[in-house]
Formats: sequence, structure tokens, C-alpha cells
Amino acid sequence: MSRYYEMTVTITKSNPKRKDAIVEACLENWSFDDPCDYADGESFEMSGRDNLCGGEDEKEFTDRLSEAVWKANKKYCLVEVSATYLENVPCEHHTRNSEDYKRLMKRKGKCPRKSRHIN
Repeated sequence: MSRYYEMTVTITKSNPKRKDAIVEACLENWSFDDPCDYADGESFEMSGRDNLCGGEDEKEFTDRLSEAVWKANKKYCLVEVSATYLENVPCEHHTRNSEDYKRLMKRKGKCPRKSRHIN
């Protein structure tokens, strides 16, 4: 059984000279997009969507990915994983009826959101 997730990994205080190896290790473990570098030159994040398979859970994935990152970095660095389960994402449904139409169409002025935009 596979479960569809979006995973975001943040690598902090890694060896900048080992970044390519770290990125490769991440890509061998998940379908991540290109890394987004942080200003410190030692940290970056990657995110991507894929399936956890074989009964693996989020904690086991984090362990597997952390081990791969640490081996590629050749020392400890902070590895943070945010896992979002995408197969049953919370959803809010909103409907406006004819009374809402009358109420909203009577409002004077522009849409409040549009008035906040700066051109």
C-alpha cells in the first residue's frame, strides 16, 4: 500500500563542499525538486511529492533520509522533515446563497482584498 505525501526537508549547517552529495542522497530517497538555498550558505530546503511504500511511516522515512544525508555530509547536520499526507487533505466548502448575493452586491466600494494591494 502506498501513501501520497509532500515532504519538505530542511538541511541546516551542512558542509557547503558536500552539498551536491547531500542533494544526490536526498534525490535517491524521494522525488524532491531543486534545492532552495538559504543565505548562510550552509542550509537549504527541498520539497517534493511521492509515495511512501512498503508500510514505511513518516518517522521511518525521516530516519532513512537523515542517515543518507549524514553519510553524504560526512558529519552531523540538522535534518528536519515536514510531511503532509495528501490523500485526505482537510477541505472547507463554502456556498453563497441568494441572500448572500443581495447582501454582497449592496456593499459600497471595492473588494477589501483588492484595496490592500500595492501597485
